[in-house]
Amino acid sequence: MKIRLILLLSLLLSVAAAPVAAAALEYNVDYTVQFLPAAGEAAVTIRITPGKGSARRLRLHMPESRYTNVRGDGGITRKGDTVTWVPERDKASRLRFRYRIDNQRRGGGYDARITEDWVIVRGDDLIPRAAVSATKGADSRARLRFILPKGWSNVDTPFLRANNGKSFVIVNPERNFDRPTGWIIAGAVGTRREVIEGTEISVAGPKGDVIRRNDMLAFFNSLVPEFKRAFGEVPRKLLIVSAGDPMWRGGLSGPRSLFLHADRPLISENGTSTLTHELTHVITRIRGAEDDDWIAEGLAEFYSIELLRRAGLLSEARADKAHDWMANHGRGIKSLSSNRSHGPRTARAVQLFRELDAEIRQATRGKRDLDDLVQVLLPLREVSREDLREQTEKLLGRPSRVLATPLLD
Repeated sequence: MKIRLILLLSLLLSVAAAPVAAAALEYNVDYTVQFLPAAGEAAVTIRITPGKGSARRLRLHMPESRYTNVRGDGGITRKGDTVTWVPERDKASRLRFRYRIDNQRRGGGYDARITEDWVIVRGDDLIPRAAVSATKGADSRARLRFILPKGWSNVDTPFLRANNGKSFVIVNPERNFDRPTGWIIAGAVGTRREVIEGTEISVAGPKGDVIRRNDMLAFFNSLVPEFKRAFGEVPRKLLIVSAGDPMWRGGLSGPRSLFLHADRPLISENGTSTLTHELTHVITRIRGAEDDDWIAEGLAEFYSIELLRRAGLLSEARADKAHDWMANHGRGIKSLSSNRSHGPRTARAVQLFRELDAEIRQATRGKRDLDDLVQVLLPLREVSREDLREQTEKLLGRPSRVLATPLLD
């Protein structure tokens, strides 16, 4: 009897202690970003405060052409594009630096820009990627706050605000060290927000630019349910940033966010949609393995037609015309292999995925389709043609005839 009581007490104590032990290994990371329009820069501070866990060393990718004036507490060394920071032990430490914001893409147009009135930039760039050595099993609790210039009234990110409304809660379940990624906009900015099926959608752009905020929200009312049915999950928050010239005249996706030039139509003349294409990238986060970029781009373009059709934003006849246009545009492609798929190659990939969807439906008597294949590919993130063949074979119970094509040789 005594042995049973001892075992029972030991079990209860271990269960009770488990969540405390997990929580005890946390440490705090506070990011502060101050925008400096006159200098064309952001002044950034990373503050790390140890708890029971701690970050002992960070190796940050910081090219000297964009990251300058690096200083702070503890040990700091720079070798080429890498800055190594060793925070002080057992006390809060800060790393400070300047980041040059304006960035013009090849061919013209900015994908990061600061003016006297507003800024559009990626959080991935403000806070560079880092390899972090920390206490084994330790996890960060991260917050992001901004210091805005006088007259700037608004800031938005892909993250939800903290309860105090003064900062944003940075959470990335895939990593122990959380840093802000995705698009950020601040300044004299107009924003429209709506919660659709549990997802907060923000559409933001500089005041004075002609941005179809309400049109996009109306679009989302039809599209969000279709994204959920197709892929299973949609982030709790999505940020769409839009602006006119001299910004990049296209669409650029990021984690839980995207940029779309103000002049881009919601539905193009050929029946596709840049907005839906980029949202597919945002939500699936699938990327192609080496030489297989056609997988990510082909899926995004296929669903830019298919989800519009399912949502009733394209008629069956117009969706068929869109696929006819794709078939014609990609007719000269002999191989899909490429590290950068666009234009005719992506159009040919769209047709391959349409054929694969039909093959899955026919083989499973309508019980499965391309959505089921994509959902099993989602956890892989980086998908190769071998992954595609393997998972399709599991769905069909045999190798895919569609994927046995010279296009993939």
